[in-house]
This record gives sequence, C-alpha cells and structure tokens, in this order.
Amino acid sequence: MITTMALPTVVIVGRPNVGKSSLLNALARARISIVDPRSGITRDRVSFTITHNECCFDVIDTGGIGIVDDDNLETHVEEQIRFAIDRADLVLFMVDVTAGVTALDQTVAELLRRAEKQVVLVANKVDDPKHEPASGEFHRLGWGEPLCTSALHGRGRVALLTRIAEILGPATESEPDTPVMKLAIVGKRNAGKSTFVNALAGEERMIVSEIPGTTRDAVDVRFEKDGRQFIAIDTAGVRKKARMNDIDFYSYTRALRSIQRADVVLVLVDALVPIAEVDLKLVSAVLDAYKPIVIAINKWDLAKPLAEAGEFGEYLTRVLPNLTYAPITFITAKTGKNVDAAVDVALSLHKQAHTRISTGRLNTALQEILGLRGPSAKRGTKPVKIYYGTQVSVAPPTFVFFCNDPSLVRDEYRRYLENRLRERLPIPEVPYRLWFRPRGSGSNEPAPK
Repeated sequence: MITTMALPTVVIVGRPNVGKSSLLNALARARISIVDPRSGITRDRVSFTITHNECCFDVIDTGGIGIVDDDNLETHVEEQIRFAIDRADLVLFMVDVTAGVTALDQTVAELLRRAEKQVVLVANKVDDPKHEPASGEFHRLGWGEPLCTSALHGRGRVALLTRIAEILGPATESEPDTPVMKLAIVGKRNAGKSTFVNALAGEERMIVSEIPGTTRDAVDVRFEKDGRQFIAIDTAGVRKKARMNDIDFYSYTRALRSIQRADVVLVLVDALVPIAEVDLKLVSAVLDAYKPIVIAINKWDLAKPLAEAGEFGEYLTRVLPNLTYAPITFITAKTGKNVDAAVDVALSLHKQAHTRISTGRLNTALQEILGLRGPSAKRGTKPVKIYYGTQVSVAPPTFVFFCNDPSLVRDEYRRYLENRLRERLPIPEVPYRLWFRPRGSGSNEPAPK
C-alpha cells in the first residue's frame, strides 16, 4: 500500500512576481524552483524539507494567485494553491515592498482570512534597510507587521526560519528518515508522468493536462510504501532541442539533474506513440549516468487491443537495443493499475545495484566466459590475457579486471563480457561499469579505459 508522508507544511502564497520561488530557493539554499521575471512560470506545488532549530517542515512554493497563464491553466494552478492552503500549518503571505499594496494583494489577504490559517506576512525585495519603512503600508492588509526580506540576497532568511520554528512549536515531527529510494520519472511530453506521480501520492499532487509542457519544475513527492519511505521525482516532459524555448531548457536541465540524483529512473513511454528521438535522448542520458532503468509502458489499457505485451517487448528490443536487460512494466497511470508493481520493480533494481559479488563468484563466472571466448588481439599485437577480476563499488556495480595490457581490450569484447556476466551474476537487470587495469596495479579508484 502506498501513502503520502505528512510533515508540517509551510506554504508560500502571493500574487505573481513577488518572489515566491526565489524565497523557497533562499530558504533551501538551493535552486529548487525555476526563477524567471515573467509571471506564471510556477504551476505545480514545489516543495523542500528544511530543518531549523530542531524543527522540521516542508516549505511549498505555489503559483501566483491571479495568474494569467499562456496555456489557460489558471484554474488548475489556483486549485493547486487552494489545496496547498487547505493542507498548510502555516502560510507565508508574500508581498512586494517596491510595488506597494495592490488589488491582487488584497484578494490574497481576503482568501487567507476565509481559510482561517496562521499567517506570517513577508515583505520581499527589501534589499536595503532604508526600504524597510515602506513595508508599513502592508499593515492595512490585516496580518500585522511584515517581516522584511530580500529573497534575492538572502536578507532576513534566518529571522524568517526562526519565526516559522517558533510558530510550529516543539511538537513538530523530527526530520524524516533518509528515503529508501529516489525514483525519477522521465519521458517526453504527455507520456503521463504527472498522472503516475499522482497515483503514487494518492492525490492531485501535480497538474495534469492534455496541454504539452504543463510540468516545468522537477518536483519531489515523498510517499510511503510498506512502512518504508520513498521519493518520486516528477520531471518536465522533454521535447526536441530545436523546439526548446528558454523555459523548456531550464526544465530539461532539471530533468537531467534529477536523473543524476536518482537511485532508479523510470522511463515512461506512451504506448500509443512511437519511440522517438526524445526518448532515445533521455535513455542515453540515463545510460551515461549508469542508473538502473525501469521501462514503464503507460496507457496500456488503450494499446492492449492493438498489440500483445510480447510484441511490444520485441518492438522495444529493436528500437532500444542497449536496454535489453532493463525490465518492462505495463501500467495505466490514470487508474493506478500496476503503478504499485512498477515501484516494486524499481526497488528490485535498487537492491541489485547495491549488491556485492564475492571475488570467488565473479572469477568463476569470468573463467567460464573466457572458456567460451577470450578477447581477440589486433593483428600484429600480443595476445590479450585477462587474469582475474574484483568488484570495487556498487551503484553501479563496478568491476576491475586485471590483464596484461588494458589498451588491447576492444569495446566489442567489453560489451560481450558485460552481457555474459549479466547471465551469470544475480544482478541481471542493472548497468555494469567495467574497468581494465594492468596486473599488479591497485584496484582502488581505477581510471576508466
């Protein structure tokens, strides 16, 4: 059973362009939300867990209230804001000291009064102490004296965190345990990534729309399964590079960063759309990072009348020949069918990636493989001899093989050796890293060939 995790939540709300995303990044001391001078960039609820003065809580960035969205997603964005406010233990009502009180600020103030939540008024863009007197104008919004900050420069950060910790109080839960696994969900636009994450979360955690490019940030969603904690990372859909605008580029780089920090990557494929250049590009990025891959075929309820699972598997083998070892799951994210099973498959890969193979077992497998076929030498060179191997690290499983001359080992034999090892070792569904070194050299931190 999958359930969402519950920490106290602090929600940042305000009209567009007051600096909500910048404030989240300042509090987190990391680039979590995309920051752009144009309004309407943030759509989903973007969160980050912070600990201050032994108080642990989630800070959530939201879209701007009163947003005018280029893709007509205003209703979806405001639904996410209202949902965040309903779940909030504390609301940071953010205003812009350089603009003064606006009609939209008054709209936000009225919305928060009806919500009956604890509120801290935060006056942003106070880049210099001489600007603080201007914050007095915001008293008339009815939320007391504003706390002055400059999200851009980090001014007022500690004071705001201290105020939050004081309000949430000592009963706040401790920082959650380190998640068992971080699962990044990647794929091209409209493959169903946000729908998949919503199925994991058991709620409308991400905006789902038929409009391509709805998700822009990489959003971490913490959930619990069978008593263990996990993080699902929803990423923006990727499009062809030639068609990317600057927001698409920001989103794509965050997707690549999510791959790097994930333990396992779930590549979501739309069963109704042929594998395209974008899919190949994403798969290449995952392979370059040596991350375990689950291939999840989404919308299988619609495709099943048109093709059998075996036929689709053969199709994937043709178009993704470098991923023949990766497990395939067939899901329907919209109904949640097999979503739980896909997480189980990912967890199996995570375990395989962290498995250590004894030197004896590895070398037994190596000798069997060498007995079938040894590395061939280039014409006019000495024969290649591989003496023995050892595992030096996990995630990915990394093996060092000692030989007479590493420069003579061809890439073709490297691939052959990897495939044959995968048949003989109890970790057949994860990528390996193979290194070759001359006999007599140390095995710690070997340099790649």
